[in-house]
Amino acid sequence: MSLTAFPRPERRLHVAVDSADPRERGRQRGGLIAEGLHGALDVYDRLFALAGIPEGTVRDDARRALDAVDAFRPALREQIEGVAEGAGVEPWRVAALNARTEILARGCAVPPGECSTIVRRVPVPGGGTTHLGVQTWDWHVELGASWHTVDSAGGAHRHVGLTEHGILAKIGVNSAGLALHFNILGHQGDRVGGLPVHVLAALVLEEAGDAAHAVELVRSAPVASSGSFLLFDRERAVLLDLSPEGVFEVPATAGATHLRTNHFLSPVPARREKTWLYQPDSGERYDFLRGRLGREPATTHEELLRLLVTGPGEPPVTCVPDPEAPLGRRWASLATVLLDPAARTARILDGTPAEHADRPWYELRA
Repeated sequence: MSLTAFPRPERRLHVAVDSADPRERGRQRGGLIAEGLHGALDVYDRLFALAGIPEGTVRDDARRALDAVDAFRPALREQIEGVAEGAGVEPWRVAALNARTEILARGCAVPPGECSTIVRRVPVPGGGTTHLGVQTWDWHVELGASWHTVDSAGGAHRHVGLTEHGILAKIGVNSAGLALHFNILGHQGDRVGGLPVHVLAALVLEEAGDAAHAVELVRSAPVASSGSFLLFDRERAVLLDLSPEGVFEVPATAGATHLRTNHFLSPVPARREKTWLYQPDSGERYDFLRGRLGREPATTHEELLRLLVTGPGEPPVTCVPDPEAPLGRRWASLATVLLDPAARTARILDGTPAEHADRPWYELRA
């Protein structure tokens, strides 16, 4: 695996919005991302087509997803429609982005590379413990210019982190000290019709006061697709498998550590996993990181970050694209995220873990 750099924008967009009115909060966001949103929509149009999903199906799925959002949290539909108004696009286009995981689940996807996440309980100088989290966000390199850092205020809690253009939330921490890492999983029953997992991430970051509250919110949501939420505050960390069969808690590994790649870690949904999507890659990354965690204490963000740096001959935790590969097969660690719920900070590297000394870092505080 080469560590050759891939194209990124010279200046990463930062989106700060603040309004108690969710539609206005969406309008503010849509206005700020309008220019870049069209590029993101173009790439997703190509990805949907590559997966064999006609535009009419995408449109119908997006509208069904929007109705599911409205039935559970009307304010989140208001935000999505506000983004569309601010950016000057039809609402179903933004809804399709927020439901892109569910829509793509119906297609014939090519084997992807995906995210690797670690959350560990660590000692605090002077006594006590806290939790620290680190994650790669791996996705199509064609979308390398289509994400931004975000600071969203006006809901129950302010939250900061990163997300894609048009998508309400992805990875972040809120002002109550609740942090969320997010990985995608694949289940044979994944479908449109429930609350999209990216919209659920926005709900958690806006509303959850701590990890226990976040778990309650997730369990209350009508989920019809798969994902993994690693929810943590200073005191508690909870790793969840989300699936059409339900929500399942995954025990910590040795050393009060939670490790996640892209396969189910609980037996019920694992029986109907789309193993052809993420295996053997996900299992290889999981075993590799588990071995590293067993050998190295890693009690700071910097030490955890180094665990994610890989090179030739190792499982691609640090994921870089093959420049000769076609659309749908060019995967990259587009960003690396460090979350500290006690400090309410998200530190975001605009690059792969191996580029931590060479690429820009952004620090946000909720």
